[in-house]
Amino acid sequence: MSPFERQSILITGASEGIGRALALQLAADRARLTLVARNAQRLELLAAECRALGAEVLVVAEDVGDEAAAPRIVAAALQRFGALDVLVNNAGITMWSRLDALQDAAILERMMRVNYLGAAWLTAAALPALATSRGLIVAVASVAGLTGVPERTGYAASKHAMIGFFESLRIEVQPQGIDVLIVAPDFVVSEIHRRAIGPDGAPLGTSPMQQDRIMTADRCAAMIRGAMQRRDRLLITSWRGRIGRWLRLVAPRAMDRIAARAIRTRS
Repeated sequence: MSPFERQSILITGASEGIGRALALQLAADRARLTLVARNAQRLELLAAECRALGAEVLVVAEDVGDEAAAPRIVAAALQRFGALDVLVNNAGITMWSRLDALQDAAILERMMRVNYLGAAWLTAAALPALATSRGLIVAVASVAGLTGVPERTGYAASKHAMIGFFESLRIEVQPQGIDVLIVAPDFVVSEIHRRAIGPDGAPLGTSPMQQDRIMTADRCAAMIRGAMQRRDRLLITSWRGRIGRWLRLVAPRAMDRIAARAIRTRS
């Protein structure tokens, strides 16, 4: 029997990329899934796939960047499934622009609202239910939340904030039996890159990444599922990220060069 069978699991950013891949893997475990994203049509298509794998599914079309959406999302999950065992804060947006080329500074606020505040608002709304279930919070951040990354200043800032928030929250909620897993993926094949916000404030339209050189969403999701099962504290999905975490402390200039090269090569 899977440890996730019949567990109530809420996933934001579920319509594509890591969120979609994780939903399908947990569907095979016969979990009870609340799938959250802005695009209702994509969510319904995913829900059909998940139901075919044996999951019970609730679709909630909301924007986590809207503070008022958080209590609605949690209430919908509790009304349908009666409990919440796992909250996966996965929704996110990204940017590709040097700061001195940025034409619309509002991009920086949007990064914070979706990537950091959206996760914080939803987690706050979910805490009572998670305390009851002695549940698990998963925060899908980024290696960009552990070190500086050129051309992604606003994105890195939002992920640094996210990691700081959930590291602090972990200490607060331990007495309630709630665990916090922080995930720091490296580059992953996802539509998020195609929709990355450019210097003019508009989506790029094409991915700047070399897709064949980066991790697949399925592989990343499998790693996250394993870390969820173990109730780990931290998952860094690449050797580059794991080494970089320590190299930043002992050789920060070398880490800067590695980060700059990663962006130049887009891998």
